[in-house]
Amino acid sequence: MSLWSRIANAVRGERLNREIEEELQSHIEEAIASGRDPKEVQRAFGSALRAREVSHSVRAAEWLASLLADVRFGWRQLCRNKLTSLAAVLSLALGIGSCVAAFRLIDALLWRPLPISGSSRLYVLSRTLTGPEGRPIEDGYWATPDFKVMRDAVKDQADLIAISDADRTDITWSTDDDMEKAHVVYASGNMFPLFGLEPALGRLLAPVDDRSPGLAPYAVLSWDYWNHHFGRDPHVLGRSLHIGDQTFEIIGVGPRDFTGTENGTVTDIFLPLSMNSLATRDSVTWHRTFLMLKPGVNPATALEPLRQHLSSVSRAFELDCSTCSRGMTPATIDRYLNKTLVFNPAGAGISDLQKDYRRLLGVLGLLVALVLLIACVNVANMMTAQAAARGQEMALRISIGAGRRRLVQLILCQSALLALLASVLGAFFAAWAAPFVLSLVNPPDNPARLALPADWRVLLFGFGLIILVVLLLGLLPALRASAVRPVAALKGGEDPHSPRRLMRGAIALQVAFCCLVLLLSSLFVASFQRLQNRPLGFSTDRLLLLETVAGKGQLPVVWSQTAEALRAVPGIDSVTISGWPLLGRIMINSDISINGAPPSPTPSWFLSVSPGWLSTMRIPLVSGRDFRPQDTSPGVAIVNETFAKTFFPGQDPIGRTFERGANEPINKIVGVTPDAPYRQLRDPIRPVFYVPLNEIDDKSAPKAVAFATFTIHTDTENTLTLADSLRRFIAQRHNGLRVSNVTTQRDLVRDQTIRERLLAMLAAFFAAVALLLAGIGLYAVLNYSVLQRRREIGIRMAIGSTRAGIVRIVTFDVFLMIVLGGCTGVVLGLGAARYVASLFYQVKPTDADMIALPTCAILLTALVATLPAVLRALRTDPTEILRAE
Repeated sequence: MSLWSRIANAVRGERLNREIEEELQSHIEEAIASGRDPKEVQRAFGSALRAREVSHSVRAAEWLASLLADVRFGWRQLCRNKLTSLAAVLSLALGIGSCVAAFRLIDALLWRPLPISGSSRLYVLSRTLTGPEGRPIEDGYWATPDFKVMRDAVKDQADLIAISDADRTDITWSTDDDMEKAHVVYASGNMFPLFGLEPALGRLLAPVDDRSPGLAPYAVLSWDYWNHHFGRDPHVLGRSLHIGDQTFEIIGVGPRDFTGTENGTVTDIFLPLSMNSLATRDSVTWHRTFLMLKPGVNPATALEPLRQHLSSVSRAFELDCSTCSRGMTPATIDRYLNKTLVFNPAGAGISDLQKDYRRLLGVLGLLVALVLLIACVNVANMMTAQAAARGQEMALRISIGAGRRRLVQLILCQSALLALLASVLGAFFAAWAAPFVLSLVNPPDNPARLALPADWRVLLFGFGLIILVVLLLGLLPALRASAVRPVAALKGGEDPHSPRRLMRGAIALQVAFCCLVLLLSSLFVASFQRLQNRPLGFSTDRLLLLETVAGKGQLPVVWSQTAEALRAVPGIDSVTISGWPLLGRIMINSDISINGAPPSPTPSWFLSVSPGWLSTMRIPLVSGRDFRPQDTSPGVAIVNETFAKTFFPGQDPIGRTFERGANEPINKIVGVTPDAPYRQLRDPIRPVFYVPLNEIDDKSAPKAVAFATFTIHTDTENTLTLADSLRRFIAQRHNGLRVSNVTTQRDLVRDQTIRERLLAMLAAFFAAVALLLAGIGLYAVLNYSVLQRRREIGIRMAIGSTRAGIVRIVTFDVFLMIVLGGCTGVVLGLGAARYVASLFYQVKPTDADMIALPTCAILLTALVATLPAVLRALRTDPTEILRAE
């Protein structure tokens, strides 16, 4: 009989048994009909049960039949304890679903290869150097002329590809009223051919498009942008789009799966590298450089010589760059040139999102793994209790011939059923959780986008996770069940306290894991609260920000006239102008020279503002005055207190002067403001100076302003209700100003804490889950202990034991395990929290801040979990126990 037939017969189960019985009976009847004695026939055939088993083993795969029988028995066991089984399934589902969701995010952001050919041969070039503040930093951006020199130097062994970040850019399709945001990437013409990509429509960028600056005004749409913006209209070819004063012709649509090399961002439009005005500037680093090895080149032997060669070529270029070192001190020049070239694998893409969230996802993975471990220990504890209660059943099975392997299989089948049921629910949870967490990563106006397919990678991880859960759940109960001694078990057992000791040890392990989760969670929550409550030094109430562009630029008087017109709009208190908002995307620093001395090694950040901007932002003056309408830059400046302490220690800065670099015009300090964060809430306060928006050139003529932000203080709390009307109001003036983006100062501050808020929210959620699971496990152990010791408790109460004594004998051992596990968890948790804090935070919470809340939470959970068991013990009726004796 074939293997498939035996497997099919094993699945048929009882129906096969009936067929075998009917066949045996027909043979007996035939023998009797032929004249043989019935008793002789029965003796000839032997035991009917044995004959059926022999026939069954011949016709069916015995291993599969026993497995199916154990699965059916395990299902009945789960159905007998519906509440316990439901709690176990939900606990495991949450743990499995969280693990799968975390894997989907980590895989999509860090591990999943780009849909290109030769992704394993792709590397990104960066340089490590000492930053202005003396700390090592990594610079991953390059000047285009430097890129071209390096590309020509290694063209025999590798190809270099230049790709910019996917910046949100203002584009128009016909008129200025059609302005919208799109993620635009500038790429060298060899990107698409080297990546082995084919167009979905038209053609892609080619090396010929890099021939000369400004001579290839072509654009390629991504398939995603073509799909959602144009509905896959094939007539999109030939249409024009406008970026600033440039016009581009759409020549093609990219392949469906390729969305760029920047994980977390879907590129909308690809433009030739040569069409960016920065492509001709030696001193501006603005795009990334990728290296793709030629086919057949061995990375093990080729990368180091390539790195050394490219390092020397790039250094020679920077030494020859006449504009790179202008105004720099010798120390700054040495730091600028003292760089180490680094190759990093880029087959999975490269982005700031990877850099910002790599460690966060690692911590998230640790948290979900700990939650899964707590759930597994919890369920394994329940199964151990059930196995202990079924000790006599297991002994009886062994006595009548069941092998120990069969007992292990029986327990593991029940574990597999729990894991499979939990995995189904966990799959639904993971399908919801991964996109939900991703939606919280970036601000709502620029959400992170990642491909999260449920492909073979996710399925393989889920399958491995199920196997791990089955082993964690069932291995210990299975080994314990297989080690049962039939005689001792049938007599009542050699050590009735052994199951309780095992379960209490599991409680200590649960509490230790729970403390670890709680301490990490308290770190993230406390750090978020500390960052959120950090004094800003300015107000965020009712501040509307209109980020505005002016094409080739408009004179400051045009900006001032527009601000004056906005002040007359109902609902507006005040209107001022800044170059860009505080805590926004733009941040620019400058070298500072005092009294003609070489520039200081400490740079300062600056911001151009109009008169009255400080009062609109509610930034008071410590000393001096605000800007006046006639003030210009260079000429006067207002500095913060850190600037004054850094460059004029122990002196009154009012009236003193500084230059923005060596041999630059002088700025006279006319005011001092309190410190306020400039670019990041996480960063320490840095020197900052403010200059008038009205900037003049060498001939004292005003310079045009290409972009600025109107800072508007409104009467209404919901400032965004005025956004559309103010956008239209500025457009209707027809003075060349257009609103590019609308936000609020409060949103910018909130966006600064997105990472910390996400960590705190997830950590708080997993901490609550860990507490719930620990409470369930503690309740299960105490409840089992009370049931097993019910006779002992009744006898103690009958001979006069007090209620306090009963409570002590019920809870003492468990609370001892809680203390032991808690102390272990606190030690491990503090070590882990300190390490994680060193990775994420410059200002760390104290140990007392982190320990207080977890300790209270553990104690409260223990009290709540033990209360039902204590009440059950105190309600024991000693008369009933004695009567039963």
